[in-house]
Amino acid sequence: MSVTNGNGLAKAKEYCSEYGLRAKELKAEGRQIIGYLTAIAPVEILTAAGVVPFRLKGWVSEPITKADAHMETIVCPFVRNVFDSALKGKYSFLDGMAMPHLCDSIDRTNDVWSYNLDLPYWHFLNIPHVTDDPSIEFTKSVLRSFITSLEGFTGRKITDQAIVEAVKQHNENRSLMRDLYSLRKENPPLISGVEMMEVMVAAMSLPVDESSALIKSVIEEVKRREPPAGKKAPRIMIVGGQIDNVAVAEVIENANAWLVMDDITMGSKAYWPTTDITPDPLQGIAERYLRKVRVATTYIDTGDTYEENLEARFGHMKRYINEFKVDGVILFVYKYCDPYGFDVPAMKSFIEETGTPVLYLEDEYSTSSLSRVKTRVEAFLEMIA
Repeated sequence: MSVTNGNGLAKAKEYCSEYGLRAKELKAEGRQIIGYLTAIAPVEILTAAGVVPFRLKGWVSEPITKADAHMETIVCPFVRNVFDSALKGKYSFLDGMAMPHLCDSIDRTNDVWSYNLDLPYWHFLNIPHVTDDPSIEFTKSVLRSFITSLEGFTGRKITDQAIVEAVKQHNENRSLMRDLYSLRKENPPLISGVEMMEVMVAAMSLPVDESSALIKSVIEEVKRREPPAGKKAPRIMIVGGQIDNVAVAEVIENANAWLVMDDITMGSKAYWPTTDITPDPLQGIAERYLRKVRVATTYIDTGDTYEENLEARFGHMKRYINEFKVDGVILFVYKYCDPYGFDVPAMKSFIEETGTPVLYLEDEYSTSSLSRVKTRVEAFLEMIA
């Protein structure tokens, strides 16, 4: 990959629009590519194994034509779309998959994926949903099993030192992405929400060292920009699961608003928590994915009261609203996504108590329904302007 200061944004746009381009090149060079779903896949272990972690996404502009022959249509549209893309050969460069247990749509279709894709390597990680100490110990045993299976597949030993080095690389990567996020605090932000989405999508398709190089290049490029003209526009935060395309960001910013922050699984949910370097490196990794990454399927009850539990679960959103001067929040939830759907009433009330208006949208993982999203977003922005 050739990224120099000055072309990071162009490279990110290329990797976003031609998703998997770099993975195909690496595959041709002899690298092994392991795909994964969701923000709770332990990418540090994959990096330590010497393989390329590659996060899967769907193609929102394409209809689902093959997956429905294998999955119920009540399976969440994101999972069906990604599986459909895999069946169509868009991920033909994969050597294997690591599938963490996030929700029923993934857990109950794991065998369908494994049987139909028939990749040389497949591993399901039974990540628990509670965060107490026994769950940490259970997660460490899941990680040990993962390491053993990867060693068997690659023929290489994964040492504790290799895991520690991988943890440092991914922590640096997360720190760089947070630095890039901080450039959105300006008013107007130095980088648009559309550009930010392109960088995040591109970053999750690259080895961690190349991802960090890309983000550094983008930071340098954006810092050299002249501050944009000071148009007054609402500052929006979007909240949801894996929103991995620019379509919604374009709707928001074409309606005269700035998308300045997110709480999504390939955005801040993935980049804010770091992994502690612990004597047993699996301890720090287990604690990160179980206690720090805020996905809807993880049950957090560290408080003594309902209100304290809400604070533990959603308090970070309040901090984002203050730090990024957010004027309105869009909860964007995919149909049939029960974990995020169950969270909506409590989350919406929690955010509104800060005085920040909230728009709740339940929609497809598809651009086919974008016109109604556009209507709802434009009406919301008119209301808060």
